[in-house]
Amino acid sequence: MKTLINDIKIRKKNLQDAMRKLNMEGCLISTNVNVYYLTGMIFNGYLYISINGEVHYFVKQPVGLSDNKVIYINKPEQIPDLLKEKGVKIPETLLMEEDELAYSEYIRLHTIFKPQKTGNASSLMRTIRAVKTPYEINQLKISGKKHSSVYFDMMSCYRKGMRDLDLQYRIEYIMRKNGSLGLFRAFGSNMDNFMGTVLAGDNAGAPSPYNFALGGAGFDNAHPIGANGTVIKKGMTVMIDMAGNFTPYITDMSRVFSLGEIPEKAHKAHNISILIHNELKSIAKPGISCSELYNVANKIVEKEKLSDFFMGTKQQAKFIGHGIGLQINELPVITARSKEILQQNMVIAIEPKFVIPGIGAVGIENSYLVTENGIKNITVFTEKILSF
Repeated sequence: MKTLINDIKIRKKNLQDAMRKLNMEGCLISTNVNVYYLTGMIFNGYLYISINGEVHYFVKQPVGLSDNKVIYINKPEQIPDLLKEKGVKIPETLLMEEDELAYSEYIRLHTIFKPQKTGNASSLMRTIRAVKTPYEINQLKISGKKHSSVYFDMMSCYRKGMRDLDLQYRIEYIMRKNGSLGLFRAFGSNMDNFMGTVLAGDNAGAPSPYNFALGGAGFDNAHPIGANGTVIKKGMTVMIDMAGNFTPYITDMSRVFSLGEIPEKAHKAHNISILIHNELKSIAKPGISCSELYNVANKIVEKEKLSDFFMGTKQQAKFIGHGIGLQINELPVITARSKEILQQNMVIAIEPKFVIPGIGAVGIENSYLVTENGIKNITVFTEKILSF
């Protein structure tokens, strides 16, 4: 607990340092992920952080919190008077989570505080969270180790004649039994999912409205992503891409299984994915641009004449990797046009994948810690295609 408390102090300092650079006097936070990041808990209410160091938790629920920073409120209109009682100056410049607040909530808070200038706390917090603190790195390593170990048990989940949905149910069971929180946190309004995806055969190429690497039709129009009831048959691949949220910090990992033998072209594409990983591992380090990583991968794909199958077929994703942490899709994003640069202590997932019509998805995904000299895999597990 002491380690977490000390780590939270680092996170708050990082935010306050960023606030000073932006000349912002205060920051108001209310989303679960950012509240947890800055406090180590989740509550319904508002977290106020001053550039001068004052931190106050304005809590609606739950009752019974004993932290000396907690002030219970019924509505946000109470906050300015409560700050004045504490001797805290009402900020003239205020950061709010503009990307995530409802418009009505933003207007309400703006009316309450009446700042002369506002800034976007959402984008700032995502930038700060991209570089992990020591505690966060340890949590991701723990999650990665447990994540990898569970993949050893997945072969035992298959039964003859099974649908992809039935396989996913069994996988979800062993993941929860081994400590998965079962919570798939993602940034964005159209990223609903539960624990991950199992993609069998041609369903891997089905377009989805969600911005994931691969789609899948899903089993209902209300959840158009992932497994759709496909019966797993011989000559078909099954890509298992289940999130490793064995701590509050999520690792990302994909592996491919098959039922019986699959054609050589699928093996070739799978091996090219591994080749891309190895090539990126040889060049990735602090200071290299994410666009360069993407372009190196894409050149390999073009050379091998696999562009039509890369990151989908009917609908192709335009990225091959992303940051991970409290959410599955943190910064940076590895795309052709990304302006982001790798920094030490970022944690990223790299996922060059292919969809081979009539067979299914191939390729691997690993989570990597960006170290001083390169990147280190924290989801170590065999990368070959495994047979059920």
